[in-house]
Amino acid sequence: MSYLYSNSTANPITRATRSFVNLLSRGGSAWLVILASLLLSIISIAAIDVAETLDPTKSLGPIASRQVLYVVAGCIACAIVALPHYRKFGPWSWAAAAGVLVLLLFLLIPFIPSSIVRPRGGARSWIDLGPMDFQPSELVKLVYIVVLAWYLRYRRNHRTMKGLLPPAIITAIPVGLIMLQPDLGTALLFIPALFFVLIAAGAKLKHLVIVITIAILAAPAAYPLLKPHQKQRIVGLVSHWTSEDSERSRADELGINMQGLTAQRLIGAGRIAGTSDEHARALQRFNALPERHNDMVFSPIVTRFGLLGGVVVLALFALWMLGALWTAAACNEPFGRLMCVGACGFLFAQVMINLGMNLGLLPIIGITLPYVSHGGSSMLLQWLIAGLVLNVGLRRESFEYGRNWDDE
Repeated sequence: MSYLYSNSTANPITRATRSFVNLLSRGGSAWLVILASLLLSIISIAAIDVAETLDPTKSLGPIASRQVLYVVAGCIACAIVALPHYRKFGPWSWAAAAGVLVLLLFLLIPFIPSSIVRPRGGARSWIDLGPMDFQPSELVKLVYIVVLAWYLRYRRNHRTMKGLLPPAIITAIPVGLIMLQPDLGTALLFIPALFFVLIAAGAKLKHLVIVITIAILAAPAAYPLLKPHQKQRIVGLVSHWTSEDSERSRADELGINMQGLTAQRLIGAGRIAGTSDEHARALQRFNALPERHNDMVFSPIVTRFGLLGGVVVLALFALWMLGALWTAAACNEPFGRLMCVGACGFLFAQVMINLGMNLGLLPIIGITLPYVSHGGSSMLLQWLIAGLVLNVGLRRESFEYGRNWDDE
C-alpha cells in the first residue's frame, strides 16, 4: 500500500517523466524509423543547400529554408498520426479512399485553369495552394496502405488466384488515374507495395510469380500508351547502353540523356570521400543539373560527401526498413502488421527507382528520394507514414480474438 500511495502522490513532473520513458520503451523498433527519418531530413537540408547556394558562407537559400519548414510540419504530422489508436483508421479508410479519388479526378478535368492545377514535366499532378504545391498522389499512397491492410486483415481468399482479383482492383483504380495525369513513376510504386503486402498476408508465392510473369510479358503492349517525353527517356536510356559509340554520342548531343549523364559525372566527381564544400557547390552550379534539389538530389550528396556519404544515406534507408519490418514482426494484429509492410514496400521501391535514375540504370521518370528530395507533399507523406509505423509500434499488445474493432 505504501508503494501505491507514494506512486499516486508523485509530483506531476515525475509522473510525466515516467509516462514518457514508458512511451519510449513501448515504441521499440519503430523508433528506428523515426531516427532514420530525422537523420535523412537533416541530410536533405544540407544537400539542398549545396545544390542551391554557391557561397557556403551565406545563410540557407529559399528552397532549403522551405525544406526546413516542411520537416517541422512533417514532424508535427507524425506526432498527430501516432496519437489515436491505429485501429481507428480502418473503418474510415474507405471514406478517405473516396476523398483522394475525387482529388485525382479533379486533376484530370480539362477546363481547370493552370493557375489551380499546375502542369509540371508534362503531368497535371499538382494543385497550387499558394505557399506550396500539393500532390494528391502522395496522399493516395498513405490511404492505399491503410485500405489494402484493412481489406486483407482477416481474409484468406487471396491465397487463390481468384482471391487476388480484389486487391488488384483496389490497386488498379488509383494506378489508372495517376497514369492518366500522366505520372508513370508514382503509378509504378503501387505494384511493389501490393506484392509486399500480399506476401505478408500469406498469398502463395507461385501465384504471385505467375502474375509477375504475365505483367512482364504484357508490359511492351503499354508502350504505345506512353507520352512522347516518356518514350524519349526510355529510348534514350536503351540507346545509351546498346548503341554504337557514334549513335550514342548523337543521342547525348540531342540532350536525350543529358540529365542522367550530368548526374553520373557529378557522382563520379565525389569519389570516395567527397570534395570540399566550395568545390561541390561550384560543380553543381556550373554543371546546371536539372532538378538537383529534387529528383536528382542524390547527386549533390555524393558530390559533397563522396561514396561514403551515399552509403550512409543507403544505410539510413535500410535502418528505416529494418525498423518497419521489426515493428511488423512484433505486431500480433494483422491490420497493423500489413500497414508496416506496405509502408516498407513503398519506400523500398521509391529508393531503388530513384537511385537507378541517378546512376543511369533506369529512365528518369520523376521519382523523388524519400525524405531527401525537396517538396512539401513528399516530406509530409513520408513523415505521416513514419507516424503510422510509430503508432503500430506504440500499441503492440496481443491481438484480442473475438473483439470486433470494426464497430469502434
